[in-house]
Amino acid sequence: MAKILRGEIRWANLDPTVGREQSGERPVLILSQDVFNERSGTVIAMALTSQEPRASFPLTHEIQNSKLPKRSWVKISQIRTLSTERIGKKIGSIEPEELSHIIDGLNEIVGG
Repeated sequence: MAKILRGEIRWANLDPTVGREQSGERPVLILSQDVFNERSGTVIAMALTSQEPRASFPLTHEIQNSKLPKRSWVKISQIRTLSTERIGKKIGSIEPEELSHIIDGLNEIVGG
């Protein structure tokens, strides 16, 4: 498999899940640093949705300029550590400035 890079949007299999966790085969945004992704066998990612959310920042962030086929939002509260075996094909990426904004939202949620 090609290197999994920070800021990429890739398909991932999120099943099995419990409760309100995002499930199924869906796009995720890779948050973790490239060296972590390469050496750990895991990635840290956030689920994406094409369903317009009721909550706004810091719980969600609309993706800009990613060339995704649908209007999409990052579900900042749906952060997961995933085995690289769950990660599939690259479908887009975001700019570093947008990634930084999303990480700021995560920091608001967890108190960073």
